[in-house]
Amino acid sequence: MSTSPLDLAALAQSIKDWGRELGFQQVGIAGLDLAEHEAHLERWLAAGYQGEMDYMAAHGSKRSHPAELVPGTLRVISLRMDYLPGDTLMAQRLGQPEKAYVSRYALGRDYHKLIRKRLQQLAERIQQAIGPFGYRAFVDSAPVLEKAIAEQAGLGWIGKNTLVLNRKAGSYFFLGELFVDLPLPVDPAHGSEHCGRCTACLDICPTQAFVSPYVLDARRCISYLTIELKGPIPAELRPLIGNRVFGCDDCQIVCPWNRFARPTSQGDFQPRHNLDSAELAELFLWSEDEFLARTEGSPLRRAGYERWLRNLAVGLGNAPSTIPVLEALEARRAHPSELVREHVEWALSRHGR
Repeated sequence: MSTSPLDLAALAQSIKDWGRELGFQQVGIAGLDLAEHEAHLERWLAAGYQGEMDYMAAHGSKRSHPAELVPGTLRVISLRMDYLPGDTLMAQRLGQPEKAYVSRYALGRDYHKLIRKRLQQLAERIQQAIGPFGYRAFVDSAPVLEKAIAEQAGLGWIGKNTLVLNRKAGSYFFLGELFVDLPLPVDPAHGSEHCGRCTACLDICPTQAFVSPYVLDARRCISYLTIELKGPIPAELRPLIGNRVFGCDDCQIVCPWNRFARPTSQGDFQPRHNLDSAELAELFLWSEDEFLARTEGSPLRRAGYERWLRNLAVGLGNAPSTIPVLEALEARRAHPSELVREHVEWALSRHGR
């Protein structure tokens, strides 16, 4: 392969074209200098904001030094794929306390396999054009500072809610990366943020998980509490969780930039098993077999059945004292899991039982 600047620039443009053909909405190319973000991560970890997410502190400096994670890496190709599943009325679900709120990203199929497959197809297209080269694909699956890389690649800026925001697409998108040993021309980093004086995301957070703009205490974040936390949800935070049983979108729902978010055309990201309109009591009565069958290929599997029931018990504790709510909780009062039983008892006590 010739490595003249002209050839590399043409290859970079082709990579972006191929990425869009494969369903990515935007492709950018970043260098490897993440020093500023590395310092931010170190401060965040030192404060203990990661909670039980020990993997955030593991792997030493590999997270902020791509060439340590994958030796030979010269550039990172960063790609985003929209996932907003159209008009699911999910924002209205937050005002319907007997309904279950599932984060929009988790309503359909798990994104990991789909995006990893597309990244592999992109690598194969590059290989067809230039011959063998070194690469590795990542989708939220390794010590990678993917938001920092996306910002460096020009895909957007990291907003006050700590998510990557894009002026034309908001924040409802997944990120994926290809680490490559090709000296491609890099794209300009997204040099300025466009949050301005807006604090909508900080103000709306039900559990006040933002310590300050751009700093999230995961230990208070509903996404962490319902997905990552393995033990009991702190009792003082349970009433604040409302009916959110897997993740939380509040800081995205109120973000002004998400008025530009466009519904995805990916069928895999559309809601399955009526998860966008299900009753808490209905989901709470799923057997483990039903849970496994209905969450096959779904992000909900990450919580597992026991924590799924834990989360739903909290939602039912925050729901009105209707017959279906009370009957569902009574049905699980003798559940074999101590974790589930404790949350059921808490929920019943909220209803005076």
